[in-house]
Amino acid sequence: MSAASGMPRLSWEQARESAYAAAGVLPTTRVELSAAVGRVLAEPVVALCEVPHYASSAMDGWAVRGPGPWVLRAAARDAPALEAGEARAIVTGGLIPEGADAVLRSEVGDVVSGGSDATGRRLLRSSVTPWIGQHIRPRGEEFGRGEVGIDAGARLNPAHIAVAAACGVDEVAVRARARVSLVFTGDEVVTHGIPAPGTVRDSFGPQLPAFVELLGAEVAGQTRIGDDHGALVRALSTEASAHDVIITTGGTGDSSADHLRGALDRLGAHVLIDGVAMRPGGPSIMARLDDGRLLIGLPGNPLAAMMGLLTLAAPVLAALADTGLPELSRVRLGAPVAAGRGETRLIPFRLVGSQAEPSTYTGSAMLRGLADASGVLVCVNSGSAVGDEVEFVPLPWVR
Repeated sequence: MSAASGMPRLSWEQARESAYAAAGVLPTTRVELSAAVGRVLAEPVVALCEVPHYASSAMDGWAVRGPGPWVLRAAARDAPALEAGEARAIVTGGLIPEGADAVLRSEVGDVVSGGSDATGRRLLRSSVTPWIGQHIRPRGEEFGRGEVGIDAGARLNPAHIAVAAACGVDEVAVRARARVSLVFTGDEVVTHGIPAPGTVRDSFGPQLPAFVELLGAEVAGQTRIGDDHGALVRALSTEASAHDVIITTGGTGDSSADHLRGALDRLGAHVLIDGVAMRPGGPSIMARLDDGRLLIGLPGNPLAAMMGLLTLAAPVLAALADTGLPELSRVRLGAPVAAGRGETRLIPFRLVGSQAEPSTYTGSAMLRGLADASGVLVCVNSGSAVGDEVEFVPLPWVR
């Protein structure tokens, strides 16, 4: 039960599912190819032309027709078709002249002056007789016009972009990326240097934007305020069109310095999740503002906030992008996990061989264990023994 609202805390599983269900799919958007790497394709890329769109040479050398020796003709864009026994110089990627049936590689040909009829024409000779079609890349060899070049759902890489360009495409339809506004709170936070006693170094400002982007969203704005009710209300009252989701840090408790719930009440927001039965990160909350935007409130302690981000923000951002609820994986324990106190325990672990070694740095303010973690164990209240198979949350920066 949340001490602040009296709402029951959701289980970890319920919280993830509720967060995912609360967000609707954002409309797809179209972007130019230069901006499409890393985006998820919403519609298939269809070839607007044959690829390649003309028959081309796969080698430097000569386009030839029939067996040699060949009379060498001057290269010209508007030259007539090759006749039997003729050749024309060509470079890799060059247009195959009409009538040509093969390409002779430059390494195996020899140009000599003077033909048998004493005309002085240059001849191309070779000890090799190319077969029909040798070193010719046929028109439409890779894609026919109207053929699907890239399937919907692909996360676009640089090679995909090259394929799309070859297919004659200038822009692609991609799944939207949620725009996230970050609001950092706290009077005690310092942003540079070594903090004095009673203050803490800001760990959210340098890393939270990157974490959000690894979850598939883009940061639309950042605001830093102290522990001030009015300032928080103003920070949350930004134009709705500016972003889709607000993520706040700190202020989720019920002390005199915690103003998030009061600000949400002032703005007429509806609290959807008021705490999660997990440790660390239990005070994480989620609300819907009166204009429909979702707000995710993360606790002020660094590890607790990261667990809240994985539990609530990751499902919300996945739903907005029209991807599935992030899947869990399984791993066998290499060390036991003690029984909990009624909550799901989220414990960073390192993979040693094929087994998980749980971190001992699991305090709400400790990031050491997460920094070199392979994932985050989802541990049940009853504890687990060595060799037990346990679910874990993959980390977006671990591949």
